Amino acid sequence: MNEVSLSDVENRVRESFARQGFMRLLGAELSLIERGRTEIKFPFSATLTQQHGFVHAAAITAVLDSACGYAALSVAPEGVDVLSTEFKVNLMSPAAGEKFIARAHVKRAGRTLSVCSADAFAVSGGVEKLIATMLATIIRLPIVEGGDNGRATEN
Repeated sequence: MNEVSLSDVENRVRESFARQGFMRLLGAELSLIERGRTEIKFPFSATLTQQHGFVHAAAITAVLDSACGYAALSVAPEGVDVLSTEFKVNLMSPAAGEKFIARAHVKRAGRTLSVCSADAFAVSGGVEKLIATMLATIIRLPIVEGGDNGRATEN
């Protein structure tokens, strides 16, 4: 099997990320793509808060999940896409900060399943505070040429 260049990996990950409406809604951006590692950042927004003014756990979890998925995609062969099959999140501190960062890496990439972990940090005044961690299992799926790979379509 031919080695895929890092620029090809980065392009594939960025193209996939660009199709994620929910990440756009959060204002999230991919700030790092390496083989087996990704980082996603997003700013604080009052529209993402829960009743106490902290960023909602669902927003933090979504970014951790995407960071894990893209870390797994970065080591997947051409012609393969990924989906989360399972994850566990530990919320360790309220999500209070100016911005948030999720850093993920692949712990083990198998032929079908990859195990990834990610940490989320709240950033205030340039200081990072660990607020959550995730352990995720990601499945590799063949891309169906000409198909939608199960994606919903608008009518």
